[in-house]
Amino acid sequence: MFETALQWLDALRGKAVSAREAVEAAYARIGTCEPRVHAFLSLQNTQALADADAIDAQRAAGMPLGRLAGLPVAIKDNLCDKGIECRCASRVLEGYIPPYHATVVAKLRAAGAIIIGRTNLDEFAMGSSTENSGYQVTCNPWDIERIPGGSSGGSAAAVASREVPAAFGSDTGGSIRQPAALCGVTGLKPTYGRVSRNGLVAYGSSLDQIGPLTLDVRDAALMLSVIAGHDPGDSTSAEVPVADYAAALHASVAGMKIGVPREYFVSGIDPQVAQAVRAALASFEKAGAEIIEISLPHTEYAIPTYYIVATAEASSNLARYDGIHYGRRAPVAKDLWDVYTKSRREGFGDEVIRRVLLGTYVLSSGYYDAYYLKALKVRTLITRDFDTAFERVDVIATPTSPTAAFKTGEKADDPLQMYLSDIFTVSVNLAGIPGMSIPCGFTDTGLPIGLQLLARPFGEPALIRAGSAYQQATDFHTRRPAQNGIAG
Repeated sequence: MFETALQWLDALRGKAVSAREAVEAAYARIGTCEPRVHAFLSLQNTQALADADAIDAQRAAGMPLGRLAGLPVAIKDNLCDKGIECRCASRVLEGYIPPYHATVVAKLRAAGAIIIGRTNLDEFAMGSSTENSGYQVTCNPWDIERIPGGSSGGSAAAVASREVPAAFGSDTGGSIRQPAALCGVTGLKPTYGRVSRNGLVAYGSSLDQIGPLTLDVRDAALMLSVIAGHDPGDSTSAEVPVADYAAALHASVAGMKIGVPREYFVSGIDPQVAQAVRAALASFEKAGAEIIEISLPHTEYAIPTYYIVATAEASSNLARYDGIHYGRRAPVAKDLWDVYTKSRREGFGDEVIRRVLLGTYVLSSGYYDAYYLKALKVRTLITRDFDTAFERVDVIATPTSPTAAFKTGEKADDPLQMYLSDIFTVSVNLAGIPGMSIPCGFTDTGLPIGLQLLARPFGEPALIRAGSAYQQATDFHTRRPAQNGIAG
């Protein structure tokens, strides 16, 4: 059958396949892969098939259809979809049925996309491996003994295993880009404010952004064009016109200036990752781009700054889940304090509790100035580093992750080592700039390696231009898992 979203859409428009057949093909593929991958938390078979039949009837009647009419897609389980349980992979939200669509979900539905299910994630998007779900551990389609990255690991794994041609995730510190790299797919985090956060269950409100995971840059550009734009329902949504992303797909990189920060090629990075990224840079240079070494001097402070800012915001956002205002309530409690403590202990996993405690600590009296306020000042310095760099270059290129996918459980007992998985991605969220990960090679053992491209605020066309040109010159994005029965 077809693989990319554009291939599916061409077939749907040409009536080579019906929307029902497309959805049935997706569910058949899910049935084959899910016993090994565990990408989905829930499926919406009845609703999806009904939506498909409605689109087929509209097409047969010659009615106007949306740009994604009949395309099966998946969404991360922290995006509200009216009438469908949204748990954020957490026990504390079991049974929560949103009364409204997230703006992104509403736009997808208006465009005719068919949402076939909700993908697994680290609970409340807190994690880098999708091992912290309250329900299941998602596996990497390239090696089911390894993690798919996180927190949007379910969405990345669903696309990598060809269960769906496109899925949507959220990125707070790399949660789209890092799993995209580890699963060998394309993942795009838009500029903060480019895509509405309305209906996204918050983790870090000044950091979160929704974006697509797809097989290639062409599909990512299409998905972004559907979900981007100002939303009056989101006070952080930017009133900036949406660019013509499709036009950037065909532009040459000749004359483009690509910056390479020396701070991103540090000790600890896997030599095979560094080699693959260097080879990608050589490919850009061969195509006429100019490679320029740059410096982002405050990079070393990105991880501690991020984990202060993000956990502080998480502490504030998750305070509402107390068993009274929101969330599950412990069935047996002797007083109000017991309701709070038992409800949270029973509802939250260890990683969520760890981050809430850290965030509460840095916001507490006596520590606010020493930690949180100082982190905000360093965040400004990190942003200025990028501003200075973009005065010289059009795009910045870095590794997405310092290593390929590690084995499940390998870092579960060492949270600090797990946090370092995001060393190349968190600064992007702190600065609010757009970033994209694309496949750029494989390790000797066949694990995908990702190249991260960064641009100035609302510079998504530059990312699409560079990424598309690279994928036209290489075939890494076309390769598929060939083991564990997932090649299919």
